[in-house]
Amino acid sequence: MDRVEQIEAAISSLPPEEYQRIVAWFHSRENARWDEQMDRDSATGKLDFLFSEAETESAHGLVRQWPPQT
Repeated sequence: MDRVEQIEAAISSLPPEEYQRIVAWFHSRENARWDEQMDRDSATGKLDFLFSEAETESAHGLVRQWPPQT
C-alpha cells in the first residue's frame, strides 16, 4: 500500500467531526494555493487579456452590473 492509499484509508476511518476538520483544512489549503497562483499570473501579465476584454465589452455596452440593481 502506497502513502496515498494509507492516507485515504486513514481518512475513511475518521469520525465525522474529524473528517470535517480535514475537509476544512483541505479547502483552506486549496484556496490559498489558488490565490497564490492568481497573484503569480497577475504579476506576470498572464491575466492582462481579461482587462482588455472587459474594457472592450464595456465600451460596447456588453457589461452588466453584478449583482443586478433592483
